[in-house]
Amino acid sequence: MTTFRACPALLVSAPASGQGKTSVTAALARWHTRQGLRVRVFKTGPDFLDPQVLERASGAPVYQIDLWMTSEAEARAQLYAAAGEADLILVEGAMGLFDGAPSSADLAQRFGMPVLAVIDGSAMAQTFGALASGLAHYRDGVVLFGVAANRIGSAYHAQLLRESLPPELQWLGALPRDAALALPERHLGLVAAGEVADLDRRLDALADAWALHAATVLPPAVSFPSAAAAPAANRLRGCRIAIARDAAFCFLYPANLDLLGEEGAELAFFSPLAGDALPHCDAVWLPGGYPELHREPLARCTGLHAALHAHVDAGKPLLAECGGLLFALDTLADRDGNAAKMAGLVPGRAAMQPRLAALGLQSVDLPEGTLRGHTFHYAHAEIDAEPIATAVNPNRGPSGEHVYRRGRLTASFVHFYFPSNPDAAARLFLP
Repeated sequence: MTTFRACPALLVSAPASGQGKTSVTAALARWHTRQGLRVRVFKTGPDFLDPQVLERASGAPVYQIDLWMTSEAEARAQLYAAAGEADLILVEGAMGLFDGAPSSADLAQRFGMPVLAVIDGSAMAQTFGALASGLAHYRDGVVLFGVAANRIGSAYHAQLLRESLPPELQWLGALPRDAALALPERHLGLVAAGEVADLDRRLDALADAWALHAATVLPPAVSFPSAAAAPAANRLRGCRIAIARDAAFCFLYPANLDLLGEEGAELAFFSPLAGDALPHCDAVWLPGGYPELHREPLARCTGLHAALHAHVDAGKPLLAECGGLLFALDTLADRDGNAAKMAGLVPGRAAMQPRLAALGLQSVDLPEGTLRGHTFHYAHAEIDAEPIATAVNPNRGPSGEHVYRRGRLTASFVHFYFPSNPDAAARLFLP
């Protein structure tokens, strides 16, 4: 029997990437949290970095939801659960509102969530209203509840933008053009939250700035339907999985960790950068991150290299994803060609390049089953092995990553989303 829970909710989107969705979502989350509201934030589609910042802003874990990688059923379950514990749900969209398939607009329409459009108003005045009106009327079934301006120059500039809106669109707030409020970035997006020493100060400053122009109205309540959850099969009961986690290996979906735990696995985290030895384990997971920024310390982890070789030689499972794959190769070089020795688990070499090498959703048919995920990296790799599978992009994009296997070692540039096929994910780690 389907039940419903109601909670005010907004999907935060924009006309394009780079308009300031994450800054506005973080400002909203921190501002409402400081007023005593319980705020739950979600991120549309694949992203490891924005959720880290939004978790700090809201004080609650941030999970992915979309209609392909995570599935509609999982999105329903996540939103239904959040509606039972939160006073406000915020969903940060991906790219522009109507970009991609499925798009943020598709998600908003499917669940009846009103949309907040974030528009960079730094180089416009009355055209701001025209752009907002276009977003509001582009497609039937998508409800644009309100608009926020980013990078305003002054209170008078905010007034011009606000007065340009048609009567049916609400002004919800604005953020100023101020470098001190910017969230630091690098080649894969925002700098990881744990590396930004003054992140809480920045988030408080964003909330303070938002308060100057904010509307106090909450969005309308949305009734979220329940979803039947499949019971965990305890396929990994008694399995101890060692997981690298530090600044070099920081791309971990909370939902992936949850699934491994629900399947009965014991998770043992270790830090290669801190010099940790490989924990006693039945399986290893080397997730993505930034090994390219820590090449020399990783090259010095010779004891870990040897332990990983012994692990693979013993026929035990090891999953190396993107940054984990780079660490598993023989060498990794920076953009200037300065190479450092890596673990040598997979024959090959990689080098960073200034241009994006791959981007897009991925679906891979593995011997264990089909898993979904995504790819996003700036590395060019030459791997001396035949792939066992090649991913496909559901939108027929150009990026299709290979998957390599040596014994029970599985390596690829794909970041897998385990809940897309719990059985296949568990089989990757089964002893």
